[in-house]
Amino acid sequence: MAVNKKNIMTRYFFVMLLMSLVGIAVVVKGGIIMFAERQYWHDVADRFVKENVTVKPNRGNILSADGKLLASSLPEYSLFIDFKYYDSNEKRRKAGQERKDSIFASKLDSICIGLNKLFPETAVKAYKEHLKKGRKSRTWQHYPLLPNRHRRINYTQYKEVKRLPYFNQGSNRSGLHHQEYNNRKRPFGALAAQTLGRLYADTAQGARNGIELAFDSLLKGTDGISHRQKVMNRYLNIVDLPPVDGCDIISTIDIDMQDICEKALVDKLKELNASVGVAVLMEVATGEVKAIVNMSKGNDGNYYEMNSNAISDMREPGSTFKTASIMVALEDGHITPNTEVDTGNGILVMYGSKMRDHNWHRGGYGKINVTRILEVSSNIGVSYLIDKYYKDNPQRFVDGLKRMSIDQPLNLQIRGEGKPNIMGPEDRKKAGRYFSKTSLPWMSIGYETQVPPMNILTFYNAIANNGVMVRPKFVKAAVKDGEVIQEYPTEVINPKICSDKTLAQIREILQRVVSHGLAKPAGSKQFSVSGKTGTAQMSKGAAGYKSGTMHYQVSFCGYFPSEAPKYSCIVSIQKPGLPASGGLMAGSVFSKIAERVYAKDLRYDIRNAIDSTSNVIPAIKHGELNEALYVLEELDVPTELQIEDEKSKLWGHGEQKEQVLVLQEKAPIDNLVPNVIGMGAKDAVFLLESKGLRVRVQGVGKVRSQSIRGGTHLVKGETILLTMR
Repeated sequence: MAVNKKNIMTRYFFVMLLMSLVGIAVVVKGGIIMFAERQYWHDVADRFVKENVTVKPNRGNILSADGKLLASSLPEYSLFIDFKYYDSNEKRRKAGQERKDSIFASKLDSICIGLNKLFPETAVKAYKEHLKKGRKSRTWQHYPLLPNRHRRINYTQYKEVKRLPYFNQGSNRSGLHHQEYNNRKRPFGALAAQTLGRLYADTAQGARNGIELAFDSLLKGTDGISHRQKVMNRYLNIVDLPPVDGCDIISTIDIDMQDICEKALVDKLKELNASVGVAVLMEVATGEVKAIVNMSKGNDGNYYEMNSNAISDMREPGSTFKTASIMVALEDGHITPNTEVDTGNGILVMYGSKMRDHNWHRGGYGKINVTRILEVSSNIGVSYLIDKYYKDNPQRFVDGLKRMSIDQPLNLQIRGEGKPNIMGPEDRKKAGRYFSKTSLPWMSIGYETQVPPMNILTFYNAIANNGVMVRPKFVKAAVKDGEVIQEYPTEVINPKICSDKTLAQIREILQRVVSHGLAKPAGSKQFSVSGKTGTAQMSKGAAGYKSGTMHYQVSFCGYFPSEAPKYSCIVSIQKPGLPASGGLMAGSVFSKIAERVYAKDLRYDIRNAIDSTSNVIPAIKHGELNEALYVLEELDVPTELQIEDEKSKLWGHGEQKEQVLVLQEKAPIDNLVPNVIGMGAKDAVFLLESKGLRVRVQGVGKVRSQSIRGGTHLVKGETILLTMR
């Protein structure tokens, strides 16, 4: 019994010893991992173990009004290589590193040749030197594969790189890994670039401007979450929360119209050596901006979209503002289109300052009525009338402008718009500024005010839209998986800017401005155009209007066709020096835009193209009579059959009242060469070979000519050449 107890104690001792040793080993190993191998396991964790990794969604597309792709996100990749071999055992790590280096060295030539074929801008030798440098350093776990570390490649190129020798072993063995970027591409290049907007180079920072910024919350979607986990000896990215892709945005931009506006404007800017040019085309009823061009001259002399000048430029509008001034006086009942003003010799002294008409050096216009005042854009005519009826209460004139909402900000869908600056006596008093006696007459002709081109266009669009002022819009809807999730309907700013009587009067005047006035270059022989020119000197801030070379803003704003307006448009150009003419310069651009857009929208009834006096039944070519009869019967075409013994024919025949197709046939003649001109190759070869001829065919299509004329004596075995078309 004692012996058994002794054996048990011995066994117990060894068990306890073994467990103690295991425990000590665990503690020692834990200490080694925590201290000696700390950096190694950190590297492993950084490389393979990742928690709560953000998964970026696909950014939505921006589409044109007719569904064409304007902006889309495509993945791009930066490639990196990790030359290190990872193992906690120093001996195995060194052996593995030598083996990895040996394989890489043996494949280096093949890798560099392959990279040169994919990216030929860098020589094979340069690739080799670059990769050798990275392998020697080994401290670079994120070493760029390509010499240009900022070089990004597309998905197809990325897949081709992964097929190269050494890299085809997989990322764990080769160390090849990538960083993905969601790059924004515009299939139509710089067309409407400022309006569409741009993203920051680092997409995480989001959008910079335009539609991209205004609708960023819809376009960008919702981030997902994933983690990296080892499953069956492989590391996988496990998605915990899938990302939600962004919505597609349907813009109002029409690519064809945008191209028309851009080309017409840039051609004129180059001709004038202008500094800035703007063109905006808007649909009258809806306020949809169909085209918007903002061009600025670059240092290289070419024109680029750099700023949103159409919505942000705070410039004095000049003579396009005269329409609003005359409308206030018409609405208040002070004048009619026939009210006359003696403009004299083109110079009128107003409160010590000279007001001039553009033709003052030619003696002026003399006595003219209101309609003619706008036709010739008389500064004296407009300023005299406004000063006469509103000098005792200038605020009434400003209030009249405000009734038409020309002073209101548009609250556009995209950011960056300027707020109109039209300050009457009360506004200036609040701002601590003085409203002088000259302020009213100069304000009436478009000076001492700042109104962006888009606001001027919105005002003229309201005139075209029966007095209803609508808000310009750049986006119609947001779409997700083919379903509209949010629509942006037309918004009314002012349901009636003036009375119907005033509206009818001003529309008639604006039509005469183009047909009989200075805006003739803006007109068209195809349809009527209405609008108003503008030519204004540009102030240079503190330097005023008389500092060095004078700069001018020439513009034209109007709509077409006059009777049933469909589109409104403004063209504004900033240029140095004289000559400066809103009609000749901006008006001519408007005319090109209007005619090309009008032609684009033309729809003809094809029935009007039918000539009732001609035979519309097509000619029947030589061929099999029975087959021709079968086709004609199926088409319900009336036919007559005539048999001729002299020669074989099939042709069309018709009269004005009743069209009848006459088919003629002859009794077959076996010793004559058939006429196969107009037949297909298969039928022609079959027919000729059945007669015993040898056939050679040249070209494709139908028979254009045959080397042996049809109807000549047939010699069996003779070769005939058929030329096809």
